[in-house]
Amino acid sequence: MSEEILVNMTPVETRVAVVENGMLQEVYIERSRRRGLVGNIYQGKVVRVLPGMEAAFVDIGLERAAFIHVSDLAPGGHGEKNGKHADIGQLLHEGQSLVVQVTKDPIGTKGARLTTHLSIPSRYLVYMPATPHVGISQRIEDEEERERLRTLVQTVAEETAEDGDEPRRNGFIIRTAAEGAGEDEIRADVKFLRRLWQSLEATIRQAEAPATIYEDLPLYIRTLRDLVRPNTEKVRIDSRECFEKAQQFAEKFVSDFTSKLEYYTGERPIFDLYSVEDEIQKALGRKVALKSGGYLIIDQTEAMTTIDVNTGAFVGHRNLEETIFKTNLEAARAIARQLRLRNLGGIIILDFIDMEDPEHQRQVLRMLEKMLERDHAKTKISCVSELGLVEMTRKRTTESLGQMLCEPCPACQGRARVKTAETVCYEIFREILRINRDYEPPGYLVLASQAVVDLLLDELSDSVADLETFIGKRIRFQVEVLYTQEQYDVVLQ
Repeated sequence: MSEEILVNMTPVETRVAVVENGMLQEVYIERSRRRGLVGNIYQGKVVRVLPGMEAAFVDIGLERAAFIHVSDLAPGGHGEKNGKHADIGQLLHEGQSLVVQVTKDPIGTKGARLTTHLSIPSRYLVYMPATPHVGISQRIEDEEERERLRTLVQTVAEETAEDGDEPRRNGFIIRTAAEGAGEDEIRADVKFLRRLWQSLEATIRQAEAPATIYEDLPLYIRTLRDLVRPNTEKVRIDSRECFEKAQQFAEKFVSDFTSKLEYYTGERPIFDLYSVEDEIQKALGRKVALKSGGYLIIDQTEAMTTIDVNTGAFVGHRNLEETIFKTNLEAARAIARQLRLRNLGGIIILDFIDMEDPEHQRQVLRMLEKMLERDHAKTKISCVSELGLVEMTRKRTTESLGQMLCEPCPACQGRARVKTAETVCYEIFREILRINRDYEPPGYLVLASQAVVDLLLDELSDSVADLETFIGKRIRFQVEVLYTQEQYDVVLQ
């Protein structure tokens, strides 16, 4: 499988597209006015403790206070006692300073999610200054390689600890990118992370809450650290300045990939390659067409995301069960791509077309699992329920593509539908009757949208005349071009 990464840079926005086999799979967007916060470390101040929720709100300098649960408080401190969560009221108090890290960006009306389990990533490792443990990515499947890396990291960590760099109370997580890495590369990463943490400790001692202690790298640099894999053929960047900075970072930390960096000078915008712009626009819609003629309907709500599979125009060639099976297989591949592309997270309900054959159900689930193996986010899939639904979760740390690029419709307030003009007309009739009981104006002026006024003066003109006769007053109408279909005002004259 071939993979390319395209980086589009402007002064106000950075966009990264991951393209596999000529098809867009993932999009990352970072805006200068609203950079992501995940990974940032802050000196925060506890502003409110909520014993009933076993949580607290912490001021880290953002518009909304951030949220931390007792389970996210590191031991040493905090966290668990005899296997159970300790009382949050005994661990934290209002006004207390607390060093925290953001694990989830503010989304919608919710503030950022915090933890005191600090971690700092590099190319091959994640450093955990307060967790004496060496873990390894589950994506590294070869047992010999896993054991080699674990032993290597433990050895290097002990050697550097003996040199006095850090007490033996820290740990590391070995990232997927470390597969095949040599001792020199691992040693360089360990020393870099420990030097960085020492500088951060000095900053923490001097900082007054709320204060920023550490900010993660900009998106185009994180791309080299986190997204570049052995099968990545090219990383194309359309900004010379950022390309040169990326080269310097690559030479220092990921020298194997320096040759894969390319400054894009083409006449076409870089996101016109592989129709990236078109694919982003499609990813904002509800309907996803399948090649066979079937389609998906994707609805994202605050509670969960639902994905419905339909055969559409696909009628198959043999029998109904075979048609359904082929549609569901194709849908499983498309769903895995859409989850990555749209960055959908949280609870996700998949409504595949009902399959009678258990073997078909198993194969569709296996296809879904296989396609999600390349997903950077952690996913968990259940079996097919009695109602024929597949429940799954996908770790959510940042806003989805739709949440980042769009906002609720001002006309429908995010309901995805508006009242009909006829419904609004009848509401106006009821409003006039209600007002008429309390006041005795000479007449009424109704301000409404063009569609509503047209209906009142045409098809409902008889009803308007009857209402005028009933209340004994004249009703006039005026179009307000800025009003949505649901908006209206009744003015006393």
